[in-house]
Amino acid sequence: MTDNFKSGFATFIGRPNVGKSTLMNQLIGQKIAITSNKPQTTRNRIQTVYTDSEKGQIVFLDTPGIHQAKNKLGEYMVNVANSAMKDVDVILWLVEPDTFIGGGDRHIAEQLQKAKVPVILVINKVDTVPHEKILEVIATYKDLVDFAEVVPVSALKGDNCDVLVDLIFKYLPYGPMFYDEDTITDQPERQIVAEMIREKALHALKDEVPHGIAVSIDRMKYREGKNPICDIEATIICERDSHKGIIIGKQGAMLKKIGTNARYEIEKMLESKVNLKLWVKVKKDWRDSDFLISNFGYRKDEE
Repeated sequence: MTDNFKSGFATFIGRPNVGKSTLMNQLIGQKIAITSNKPQTTRNRIQTVYTDSEKGQIVFLDTPGIHQAKNKLGEYMVNVANSAMKDVDVILWLVEPDTFIGGGDRHIAEQLQKAKVPVILVINKVDTVPHEKILEVIATYKDLVDFAEVVPVSALKGDNCDVLVDLIFKYLPYGPMFYDEDTITDQPERQIVAEMIREKALHALKDEVPHGIAVSIDRMKYREGKNPICDIEATIICERDSHKGIIIGKQGAMLKKIGTNARYEIEKMLESKVNLKLWVKVKKDWRDSDFLISNFGYRKDEE
């Protein structure tokens, strides 16, 4: 480690569905945060670690999208996102390449005007628009907040992500690393597995059901032997009996599809064969129950 070594914290802020989790996964080079085209996919503050043995270490916080809360789970998610802005060295505000600034982004801009640390505007999804449009977007946003930097990127394709990493390092303090060099995330394995199952459910299900689901891991155990197999039993929690039927599907087809897709991702992550069993349970209005919210892994002490 050199005297020029830097380490610090950077957080992603933005409306739901602007690509925060996709960008974090791209920068880390590994899938930690789940992604989908449905809003409110990320519910917890997910911490991942990027280490460059020459330059330093960036600890990334991926946060839930800032939105108008409609229940206790929504309030929890917004609190997590807002509190993350207070504990970091750099804030990355992700926006889409659009010249219309809606109420959601104006609300975020108001929060960022009070920020005591550098704010980098990251314009994501630039692969979807012509170059001239990006210049228009920069002109639209530049006076909202006193940005330290503006960086256009494509989280999906990785375009300009190396430039973004260099600019983050520019604003980090000098100092030793917080985590070992081989640490990728502080998320427990069980939590990542639960989130992967939830992601596959989000992908497979239609609009209203996904918001009302959570996943709990009931059992996760490796069998002993030369070729390890991990037995996982998990329950998908939903809010209504009608949702339960949709999640299970005709003759169990939907649940089987979710399980097959999830098992493939989990096996890649664990580097092990997986025997996955899924159940579905109804817990009415769980998103308004403090007890059930914390029971499904959304901890108040993370706010």
